[in-house]
Amino acid sequence: MRRDRLFLAATLTAIFSADLYFILLPKLRSLGQGLGHFCSCGPNNLTLPRHGGLATPRLSNWTSLPPLDGTTSEPADGGSKLGRLFAHPLYNIQTPPLGPEERLLHAEQLMEYYRRKVSRWERHMKLYSEAAAASNITVTEHEVTFDPDASWVKFHLGISRYTLYSRDDPAIPQLLKEMQSMSVVSADYTQDEKALKGACDCTQVVKPSGHHLKLALKMQNFAKAMFKPMRQQRDEETPEDFFYFVDFQRHNAEIAAFHLDRVLDFRRVPPVAGRLVNITGEVLQVTHNEDLRAVFFTSPANNTCFFAKCLYVCKTEYAVCGSPDLLEGSLSAYLPGLSIAPRISIPNPWIRSYTFTGREEWEVNPFFCDTIKQLYPYNSGNRLLNIIDMSIFDFLISNMDRHHYEIFTKFGDEGFLLHLDNARGFGKHSQDEMSILAPLSQCCMIKRSTLLRLQLLARPEYRLSDVMRESLEGDPLQPILTEPHLLALDRRLQKVLRVVQRCVRRLGEDEVITKDFVKSTAKPQTATEIKKDR
Repeated sequence: MRRDRLFLAATLTAIFSADLYFILLPKLRSLGQGLGHFCSCGPNNLTLPRHGGLATPRLSNWTSLPPLDGTTSEPADGGSKLGRLFAHPLYNIQTPPLGPEERLLHAEQLMEYYRRKVSRWERHMKLYSEAAAASNITVTEHEVTFDPDASWVKFHLGISRYTLYSRDDPAIPQLLKEMQSMSVVSADYTQDEKALKGACDCTQVVKPSGHHLKLALKMQNFAKAMFKPMRQQRDEETPEDFFYFVDFQRHNAEIAAFHLDRVLDFRRVPPVAGRLVNITGEVLQVTHNEDLRAVFFTSPANNTCFFAKCLYVCKTEYAVCGSPDLLEGSLSAYLPGLSIAPRISIPNPWIRSYTFTGREEWEVNPFFCDTIKQLYPYNSGNRLLNIIDMSIFDFLISNMDRHHYEIFTKFGDEGFLLHLDNARGFGKHSQDEMSILAPLSQCCMIKRSTLLRLQLLARPEYRLSDVMRESLEGDPLQPILTEPHLLALDRRLQKVLRVVQRCVRRLGEDEVITKDFVKSTAKPQTATEIKKDR
């Protein structure tokens, strides 16, 4: 009996030794070599940053995109980090050649459209001047010239299926410069405020809200920009008791959002520039809208003020005032008109409840994304990936107010999402609202190119806060963001990468990290099936 036990023990020992030598040791050697190849100090390291001492999954299938340059320390020359970022291969990936169908507008079509608008403007001004003269009213007249080579025209012509503008488009810096200084010849309410008063049918893309102030300004070269005045000082945070849907609209948030969108290489926010506006000379004296004139008044401190004419929160105590006439604000370039470039507004699947106590399904159902993946248009193409991009962008700026998104109808389901109306961002630098990342954390999907750029911006030599600080220095209203807001960008970026890391560990990188254009994630439902689901 004892001999049998000894024989069995010897046999098991031999089997274990053979298994260790021929199977386990080769695997360990292979793993060691793999880890050496993906070492954080290696030139081709494309792994997620390590957090809390936890091992990082290898992303060996990322080699189809240009590798990172491998440097990990601060540059010795102290040069422009922003310049090096935009020179990096990840920011020079070529888009497919643009044919007529990939461009939003054609030059001949756009020129004819704007010539008609200029003729209508001239007729309108002639009639207005005659009426003013008959009433003994002095009208300030400005010469308006339409230049087919103007930067704003080139911006409109540069819109494609992929982005609002190309990386090296010289029209964009020129447009920013002109919005900062060009003479304003007309001021009016924006379309959504007109919709509130029933003056126009703007229901296609407008979400009337009411208590924030914004105006449409027309420039001397017929360019048009949306003006949002300063409502809050840079160092003020959103009060803790404020709901996200009654938060202030911050002009500096609009400016910073444009720069961040460009740094992330999304290019889905129209150009935005800061400007000191003389609200007497550049709004009150050039507006032809009597309703707008009626909301101007002089404060007890002898400052010129105006307030919104809307359905609620429209009292003089909510007005904005110049000092005595100059008022900071953001100017956002208008997109082409809806009659020539139609857009539609679509509810965000991760929309929040705009009530004091209500909660949406995604807030209580962690598997909400599984349902969304079965529904058109999220069951194929890039739409869901683009929403995840948008959620990352909103998390970085701390914007909880993304209830809708807009797309150009010409490009259909494969078009990009417009990141419009970002003024409720950058309200709290001391708080990170993780629920904004619900599309990413619930769906566990991200574009490979998006993730690579996020990783790049987490490196010291391309640190997000540093490149943002440098980018914002070009705006005349600098500093646009306070230092705590800039540092919050770095902190939030690390949290985005940690969410991706958890998803990769749970599902594997092949399931999480996807090419920018993907196949269908599910069989499209028929109208009957969708009706049954409801």
